[in-house]
Amino acid sequence: MFTQQNSKTSVLQNSLVWFGAGVSIAEILTGTYFASLGFSKGLLAIVLGHLIGGVLFFFAGMIGAKTKKSSMETVALSFGSKGKIFFAFFNVVQLIGWTSIMIYDGALAVGVIAPLGKIFWGAVIGLLIFAWIFFGIKDLGVLNKIAMGTLFLLSILLCVVIFRERNVLENSSTQILESLSFGAALELAIAMPLSWLPLISDYTKDAQKPFASTLASTLTYTAVSIWMYAIGMSAAIFTGESDIALIMARAGLGVAALIVLILSTVTTTFLDAWSTGISFYSITKKFSQKQVALICVLVGTVLAIIFPMDNITNFLYFIGSVFAPMIAIQIADFFILKKSHDDKQIDFISFVIWALGFVSYRIFMQFDLFVGSTISVFVLVIVLTIIVRKITATIKS
Repeated sequence: MFTQQNSKTSVLQNSLVWFGAGVSIAEILTGTYFASLGFSKGLLAIVLGHLIGGVLFFFAGMIGAKTKKSSMETVALSFGSKGKIFFAFFNVVQLIGWTSIMIYDGALAVGVIAPLGKIFWGAVIGLLIFAWIFFGIKDLGVLNKIAMGTLFLLSILLCVVIFRERNVLENSSTQILESLSFGAALELAIAMPLSWLPLISDYTKDAQKPFASTLASTLTYTAVSIWMYAIGMSAAIFTGESDIALIMARAGLGVAALIVLILSTVTTTFLDAWSTGISFYSITKKFSQKQVALICVLVGTVLAIIFPMDNITNFLYFIGSVFAPMIAIQIADFFILKKSHDDKQIDFISFVIWALGFVSYRIFMQFDLFVGSTISVFVLVIVLTIIVRKITATIKS
């Protein structure tokens, strides 16, 4: 990971950022929700969902890589120089939400292995993230590499412990969790990469090799996220538990589990907090990105200590409903129509189409479509954007 805003970043650096984002308690925990589908069907939903989300992730990153703009600055290309503030606000909200969720999950999980209380572990994890941002990643390059290597080895260890049990592949279903339809499961798999769409360009904009770095970031995150989901699902099927800490404890990973839980929480939540600063900076420049990131960690820590955050499915679906139509409009404008609208303060056409996409997503969810809401909304919004833009261009001419 890195925080230098003016230096170019390598393909490896970008890959490490998204490896760290993928190795996450939240990813493993979300994977446990798929257990009710059984291994084969659950894995299919996980892979298909991540491939769909990965494609959107790639195109979002390429817009930033090509224009050298941060994520929220690329939003202005479709929604206007002031219109981007709307999505920057939603992004700040979701990032603070993710920060608190990650700290909450980390504190609960670590507390099972070392029972010192949620408040204690929440404060410890929050302090570690705060220090990580305060001192700067450029000063902790060696520590970052050690953290990534440790996470990689411990994740492999967890994976081996779980998959060596033949029962994981033999069980077709489990009753430990509420039943999840294939369409709903597909959306949960798509929603995780979608949640990173408002962040990806914050990193690809500084890439030495725009295409290679964006592709490497996409492939790395997609592969690791699929891996994390699969670990969570398989562990839940095998152990009959949906609590990741209990799963690790039952797998006999005491100290190793403690390390992977803390490191994964810190490395992933760093991205959330740091990008909160970048997004807030696009709203107002009264505070530095670093100051906002530190405030985000403090707020997230307090929220994690005060409020219960055990089920994040509705949060993920909300993210999908906001950002799926947003990226569809951006892709249509940038890659298909090749038009920019940042010369306007607010592009009302984009906002009307986005609103239709948002409402459509919520409606489609009620019908539990087999292909999922994201694909349906994405196609609808792309077509609408192209048609409406063509009509308005004809009228103006």
